[in-house]
Amino acid sequence: MDFVIQEIPAATPESPQPRRPQWLKAKIPGGESYARLKTIIDSHKLHTVCEEARCPNMGECWSAGTATFMILGDICTRSCGFCAVKTGRPDYGLDLDEPRRVVDAIKLMGVRHAVITSVNRDERADGGSPIFAETIRLIKDEIEGATVEVLIPDFKGNEDALNLVLDAGPDILNHNLETVPRLYRVVRPQANYRQSLELLARAKRRGAKTKTGLMLGIGERTEEVLEVMKDIRETSCNILTLGQYLQPTKEHLPIDRYVTPEEFRMLKEKGMEMGFDHVESGPLVRSSYHAERAV
Repeated sequence: MDFVIQEIPAATPESPQPRRPQWLKAKIPGGESYARLKTIIDSHKLHTVCEEARCPNMGECWSAGTATFMILGDICTRSCGFCAVKTGRPDYGLDLDEPRRVVDAIKLMGVRHAVITSVNRDERADGGSPIFAETIRLIKDEIEGATVEVLIPDFKGNEDALNLVLDAGPDILNHNLETVPRLYRVVRPQANYRQSLELLARAKRRGAKTKTGLMLGIGERTEEVLEVMKDIRETSCNILTLGQYLQPTKEHLPIDRYVTPEEFRMLKEKGMEMGFDHVESGPLVRSSYHAERAV
């Protein structure tokens, strides 16, 4: 199938970022539903990845009454080149009341598919996995019919931490590869491509429904993306998300190019041909965008 790559020169420190194309215009957050959600989240002293990562879909999702909760605090021990979440070493332990506050907020919001993610907590051997597990259990126990999706860190390859999360019974286990192996040194400097693939494989061997995602336009080549998609399918992963990288601040990695909707459609078709159950592919797609469709 023929597709078009948008020919926009890569940004450099001496040149401005390429102009954002029309297809990347997103809804500005606002409205009654957005304000209600904001009040619930703030009153429960919770964080959302929507706000922390400056997601372009926040206006759409929050207006529809959905949000992705970010547990384990708002300071990440890693320094990924694409991410707007604060980096540092947390000076606090695990917040044992956090799962209860998340569940209470979900009840107030009327959410039927709950998405839970977190910062990395590499200063802990368990990576904060007990809080993930308790949050899953409480949602399952207290909200009849609710499904739970978790977007987890790699736990530095700690299989016991992964098993603790899986034992709690999430409906979907998501871990993002983010980019192609060649770019890991600048995009995910404290992560390992093969380790992330092995996490997906381990979860699948435990019978989990698995999911992962990639950002495009950060310097990868299309043929590299297709090779990564093949690697992912070799783990029998069920769900794939593909979206455009957007530079959150000038201190983060520059945008290499804007990927056209035509190329995203081509990659979706290729993914379905490879055997994925569901592929969400488009300029504004993020890990939890339309997450309920894949349950």
